[in-house]
Amino acid sequence: MEYDVVIVGAGPAGLSAAIRLKQLCREKDVDFSVCVVEKGAEVGAHILSGNVFEPRALNELLPRWQQEEAPIDVPVTSDKFWFLTKDRAFPLPSPFDNKGNYVISLSQLVRWMGMKAEELGIEIYPGFAASEMLHDADNKVIGIATNDMGIAKDGSKKDNFQRGVELKGHITLLAEGCRGSLSEKIIKKYKLREKGHAQHQTYALGIKEVWEIDGDKHKPGEVLHTLGWPLDHKTYGGSFLYHMKDRQILIGLVVGLNYQNPFLSAYEEFQKLKHHPAIKPLLEGGTVLQYGARTLNEGGIQSIPYPVFPGGAIIGCSAGFLNVPKIKGTHTAMKSGMLAAEATFGVLNDNSNMEAYWDALRNSWVWEELHNARNYRPAFEYGLFPGLAISAFEHYVTKGRSPFTLKHRKPDHEATNVARLHSPIQYPKPDGVLSFDILTSVHRSNTNHEHDQPAHLRLKDPKIPELINLPDYAGPESRYCPARVYEYIADERGEPKLHINAQNCLHCKACDIKDPKQNIEWTVPEGGGGPGYSVM
Repeated sequence: MEYDVVIVGAGPAGLSAAIRLKQLCREKDVDFSVCVVEKGAEVGAHILSGNVFEPRALNELLPRWQQEEAPIDVPVTSDKFWFLTKDRAFPLPSPFDNKGNYVISLSQLVRWMGMKAEELGIEIYPGFAASEMLHDADNKVIGIATNDMGIAKDGSKKDNFQRGVELKGHITLLAEGCRGSLSEKIIKKYKLREKGHAQHQTYALGIKEVWEIDGDKHKPGEVLHTLGWPLDHKTYGGSFLYHMKDRQILIGLVVGLNYQNPFLSAYEEFQKLKHHPAIKPLLEGGTVLQYGARTLNEGGIQSIPYPVFPGGAIIGCSAGFLNVPKIKGTHTAMKSGMLAAEATFGVLNDNSNMEAYWDALRNSWVWEELHNARNYRPAFEYGLFPGLAISAFEHYVTKGRSPFTLKHRKPDHEATNVARLHSPIQYPKPDGVLSFDILTSVHRSNTNHEHDQPAHLRLKDPKIPELINLPDYAGPESRYCPARVYEYIADERGEPKLHINAQNCLHCKACDIKDPKQNIEWTVPEGGGGPGYSVM
């Protein structure tokens, strides 16, 4: 199947690119075909974010979004910032300026954007996982191929076997989200990080629940962020708690994946958070509606690779446009997609080149915003309190115009210490009321994979878990994964062996990032597999 433009990923960036491209077609009275492939079973099924939404990019893309009933209707009404100790919450001046922003479900917004895209004639194919890039004889990308479906674990073809399809395009845009599998291969193949003089990317893992709480405790539009407990002072991270509509709240914990202690479990730290005396009363009497987890890229402007490759470009969180001090990346991802669409239109209509995307990006408000935010995340490499001091200096004194740019230290996987340098962390057992075991939470994510298929989580060397990860790092796979995909189980001789429960996978990508020896490769499973988020 051939198109003018093939877009991988129906998230904010991919759909913004598709919509902007079709808008330009209408303005110039031309027609270019646009196809979007999405590995989730439906548009929005794999979308997870905080989310306090800044509508700047949406105002540019679809200025009539309010009249067209976008699911954006809870304006931020208050903005609190606390420093937590184990038993206390100390109010701090809020560095966030959320006036004019909204508390939303990003998965619901993306569904609405998908409908807007289809109204413009964009073809969207959910349930199709792009598994490889197609190249011509000159090494130029000419599209993607989806993986075969109906392959059994042993590699044989089942009765429902379907051959993958090739989707060819003059331009291919990769909008896979954080740590996109094809995007990472393209970055390495064309040495885009080196070409853009970028550092390695650094990541965090966000774990989130949606609760329904008592009506008398619910305050639509109230926003809270915290630092400190339950994380130690060497571990970067913090929590968020946002009040949506319909008595729903969003609560979550974000943990920087450059943490040192291999015994740390971001999932268990999140369970502890909910028992804090300042948070527990809000949740008591409530029920969990949904659970999910996803990594986010926090490297900022220092880590953005050159985003253009022969035949296409990388957009959104696949490249990494999150504004760390704002804790927002949707608006910048959307804008990057819009700018890539304008460059793509120039290639197709005016015979210009995709490098115009890189130029436009660096001259846009995205670049200015990320430049001013560049020193916040690396400041916390020095610890919590030095990080707070540097961040305060950046925010209140220089306002992002410091004459220096801080660098990131080790890649996240190298930051993990060997186990002998730390003591095991004894996490409390879940009470089944505020805190829960992992499998209960995974059930709430609506995650589903066809069980009889080849594992999409691949060990480059199957000996490393037992020879290195278990003896040296105490088996960190069982703790950095928020879905119990990895566990060590004794074999028939009583020897612990790594067992992979691939059907639990939330597609968060933490394993691909944090494994100490980079031995785990995350690849796409059959299309339609994975979480089924509806209110995340």
